[in-house]
Amino acid sequence: MSTHDWATLRVDVEDGVARIVLDNPPVNVLDATMMRELRTVLGAFRDDASIRVVVFSSADPEFFLAHVDMRIGERMDLLAELAASSPVDDVNVFQAMGELLRHQPQVTIVKLAGKARGGGAEFVAAADMAFAAAETAGIGQIEALMGIVPGGGGTQYLRERVGRNRALEAVLTADLFDAETAAAYGWINRALPADRLDAYVDRVARDIAALPEGVVAAAKHALPAEHLTDGLSRENEAWAARIALPSVQHLMGRGLRDGAQTPVGERDLEALMRGAQRR
Repeated sequence: MSTHDWATLRVDVEDGVARIVLDNPPVNVLDATMMRELRTVLGAFRDDASIRVVVFSSADPEFFLAHVDMRIGERMDLLAELAASSPVDDVNVFQAMGELLRHQPQVTIVKLAGKARGGGAEFVAAADMAFAAAETAGIGQIEALMGIVPGGGGTQYLRERVGRNRALEAVLTADLFDAETAAAYGWINRALPADRLDAYVDRVARDIAALPEGVVAAAKHALPAEHLTDGLSRENEAWAARIALPSVQHLMGRGLRDGAQTPVGERDLEALMRGAQRR
């Protein structure tokens, strides 16, 4: 697979490590095209025993994945296609992305230099490991400020990683957590100085890929991703009950008009959306 095959990704494979760079300007939203392309790439990797590690990073130093595209409802044709062809049963299309990642046979690693909110934060939590730049990374479940709750697995992944009390804190404050706090909570593996992040993740990926044949598969068999069927169903019910409300659509529209999904607006999206609520 070459970089030129994809609209929103750059893909490179070398020495057992696949590197996927997320590249969807201006702020790396997780849109329907990116979901389709990630599903295709990860699906192709599943049966490739030569790939042992998949590392995700961003082409944008400010934004890993901003969040799910707030205009994604305009691509109902592609969303319907994704739903019809989902490799995961009994989940919505957003949850399917996280579940595909959680159950990937390779070790999946996120290198988080910038911000990851909403669906971006869910993506980070779905990966096997995540390492972040202490000075620049941030992670948060922004959905409550949009009038909804996480709908792509975030409630369940958070509860599994940080516990119910901290999951409720993240969901209901909708704050952007710095990397050191996220690491202390268990949301990510660790925070590192920004100038050490690339080398550290590269070393971890290469060392894992160089392990004797069968070790990665044995470790993932011994430490499988838990099945979260009931929890994901409850999350989808809660999310679906909110997302179609006229008040929610009005709030999201106001946020877009105020600058959401632009670099300036996304730098402090929490303040932008709190302002949209007050108006």
